[in-house]
Amino acid sequence: MKKVTLYFENGMLLEAKSFGAEGTSVGEIVFNTSLTGYQEIVTDPSYAGQFVTFTTPEIGNVGCNEEDMESKGAYCKGIIVRSYQDRPSNFRCEETLDSLLKKHNILGITDVDTRFITKMLRAEGSMEMVASTEVHSTDELKNILDAAPRIEEINYIEQVSTKESYIHNEARYDAEKFEYEKPNTSKKIIALDFGVKRNILNELTHAGMEVEVVPNSMEASVIIEKFQAKEIDGVFLSNGPGDPLILKDEQEKIKELIVAKVPMFGICLGHQLLSIAHGYDTYKLKFGHHGGNHPVMNKQGKTVEITAQNHNYNVPDNITEVATVTHTNLFDNTIEGLKYNDSPSMSVQHHPEASPGPHESAYIFAEFREMI
Repeated sequence: MKKVTLYFENGMLLEAKSFGAEGTSVGEIVFNTSLTGYQEIVTDPSYAGQFVTFTTPEIGNVGCNEEDMESKGAYCKGIIVRSYQDRPSNFRCEETLDSLLKKHNILGITDVDTRFITKMLRAEGSMEMVASTEVHSTDELKNILDAAPRIEEINYIEQVSTKESYIHNEARYDAEKFEYEKPNTSKKIIALDFGVKRNILNELTHAGMEVEVVPNSMEASVIIEKFQAKEIDGVFLSNGPGDPLILKDEQEKIKELIVAKVPMFGICLGHQLLSIAHGYDTYKLKFGHHGGNHPVMNKQGKTVEITAQNHNYNVPDNITEVATVTHTNLFDNTIEGLKYNDSPSMSVQHHPEASPGPHESAYIFAEFREMI
């Protein structure tokens, strides 16, 4: 392992050891409290532009495999762990985490006090940082960080969205049979890809919807024409990375779909973009919600659901002027789910597809199927 140096925008300098790719990388640092599912987190396109600090100390112990990939690549800037295990033990293991990171040119950082980093982020909030196996001078690292654009200035959607439309032809993964269920669909939707996760598409298909995944660049007029011709029954707005306020083209596109009364369902970034398109701008949380163990109150069923989360931005409280709150976060009472009053649209902030983590929210996909 090579030496790697971390420099944070608050002036903190740390030294650690590297695995995975080598080089110099700049991004926003967040912490994730999930106990399992590190491969799903690394391959979630929503983490584009970010370093992920894992609060779980042992990472790498079950290796990686093709079935657990959430996308075709990995887009985070790097991962930070207390202890990396390079000798995985699991019958599903096909390669090590080190191998996966090298393949996708992502820095791995280990032998560092992740509890200290987490406490710092909890106190001071998410911040920019630079990590390097090549540069170790504080002044040089500071110059690199100061010269780099901040995450809220970069449109990562262009990097993670599909370039060509395709039909998603998998449903849920059957862990007993070691294969995916065959689709059984009666409705068809378009999924606007802002960085969609594979298992979200699986759940949409499992709920009875044929899914055509399309680039984020598809014009609203094309979608509306398909809807009016009854070629599709609705639109899914996917999760994705970055600040939703800079995505002006996507906001205007969704506004057109709202006017045309196209049924829509948004998750995470899609949830935020629906809010902005209705006239209610998002705001940035101090350190965001990242983990597979966040309690959410279902206000309709009066039940508590344990959810997977990955976001730094949130919709404002005054959106209740145009929508009904269906879910709230029990950590900080922020809005987690909405149904709009005057348009056939619904959305959730958390990830209900249960990869990684809990299954309590999977019913939301069936609710969208019923709505269309």
